Amino acid sequence: MNILVENNNKGKYLTKTMIILPGLITAFMVAVISKIIAIWLPTLGAATIAILLGILLGNTFLKNPILEKGTKIAESKLLEFSVVLLGATVTFQTIAQIGIKGGIFVLLQMALTIIASYFLGKKMQFSDNMSLLMAGGNAVCGSSAIASIAPAIHAKEEEKGQIITLVNLLGTILMLLLPIIGSIIYGTDILTKSALIGGILQSVGQVVASASMINGEVVELAMLFKIMRIMMLVVVVYLFGRFKQQRAPITTTTEITPKKKGSALPWYVVGFVLFCVINSLIHLPVELSQTAHFFSGWFEITALAAIGLRLDFQKFFKEGKRFLIYGLSVGVIQVVLAIALIFLLGI
Repeated sequence: MNILVENNNKGKYLTKTMIILPGLITAFMVAVISKIIAIWLPTLGAATIAILLGILLGNTFLKNPILEKGTKIAESKLLEFSVVLLGATVTFQTIAQIGIKGGIFVLLQMALTIIASYFLGKKMQFSDNMSLLMAGGNAVCGSSAIASIAPAIHAKEEEKGQIITLVNLLGTILMLLLPIIGSIIYGTDILTKSALIGGILQSVGQVVASASMINGEVVELAMLFKIMRIMMLVVVVYLFGRFKQQRAPITTTTEITPKKKGSALPWYVVGFVLFCVINSLIHLPVELSQTAHFFSGWFEITALAAIGLRLDFQKFFKEGKRFLIYGLSVGVIQVVLAIALIFLLGI
């Protein structure tokens, strides 16, 4: 009997592995090709090439449902491990470069993005839930924030799916535009370009890809701005839950209590901070930091390739003109706010 159970478990494990492998291998192959192309296009960089090549192939030759499970794993898990390993290359001295002004910039940018996105959504006759999801997704960390906020405000799956699609579209457009905007306005100033990218872009993958178009130092600093935003996720989920309760009081106790699942800080943020603390206190050996950087880089590029492969343009255009106008308007507001705050705070 035990042997049958053991064999059954092995069979299930092998089945799951076989389902994941096609997408995972495809994402890795796109990453390898991107690395090779980057030898001839070093200015563009492997990370940017990976996501662009992924978008091209994912909407043409490699548009296949069999790849979905594997690319989803590559997009989420590999990028999370990449962020954790990046912490081994960062110290308190690196974080100090952002300074108090950087922290104030992040808080103001998030608060104003939330207010503007919510009221614009209401003005355009979107529901409370959709306006809040749009506000949180753009202000904090894209799909992850939306998934965390949704249970706290009792959003429907359809509402969540529509806003995730919209936020991903907006993030992709801004991912390509921000390095150009940053270079035009700020020239060679690394910190201001890092603040622009890390303070605006929705997902970790978009921050990495966009910053990679400039250089490695911008990737590191932009990620710090981004991590600060992600660390505010718990606060945003709690405040949104409270706001929704006040807007639409519910009689039953079970419904007004937000699910704990949505309020946890992402594990990779905790891992990043722990590695950063360890590296700052005991200075990890150079070999270890280099190894972490190597694996972080490959995880990152493979994850970005997977993001590109999963980006379905047909889904975006299905949502309609009103959704697209809402998304683009929020993007313009975020860019204007960031530029104004960077100027006012003297970052």
